[in-house]
Amino acid sequence: MMKGTSILTWILIVCLSTAAVHGQYYSNSRPYHPMPEKVTDLRFFLHESPGGQNPTAIVISQVNITSHNSTVPFGTLYVVDDSLQTGPEPNSEVIGNAQGLAVVAGINSMTAVVYLDFGFTTGEFNGSSLSLFSRNPLIMAEREVSVVGGKGKFRMAKGFALLNPVVLNATTVIIEFNVTVVHY
Repeated sequence: MMKGTSILTWILIVCLSTAAVHGQYYSNSRPYHPMPEKVTDLRFFLHESPGGQNPTAIVISQVNITSHNSTVPFGTLYVVDDSLQTGPEPNSEVIGNAQGLAVVAGINSMTAVVYLDFGFTTGEFNGSSLSLFSRNPLIMAEREVSVVGGKGKFRMAKGFALLNPVVLNATTVIIEFNVTVVHY
């Protein structure tokens, strides 16, 4: 009886050790040979309607703080689905959209932290997107935000975008984006 138990024990040990080797959460590391990097400069305009009948940016959460006199208090969270166009004119060609979130994160300053994904729907970059995740100091005339990724033709993107407000009022926001992207 002892011999049969010993054999069964060894069989179980061998099977379990084999299963553990095949059950790892990673594969073997391999050398990385990236393609040559490309630099692409883009210029487009984000068109946003924070008010009116068809808003493209809405408040989805706001804290109940009465001590702040700001019209946009700390902790306000927005969701956006804005159009990307070739010019600042309302009838300029639509080349994609910007979808994402922005939260007012500055207690004593008008600073937002934004996550936006720019999805391109026409031209050379149709089906590709760029992801931005960065601080956005709202009161500065010219701002810089980080490009942290992308997909499609912008796979593994990194870079920056310079933002220049063109129109800022209660019903219309138009911001010029000059983007420099390094990608493969």
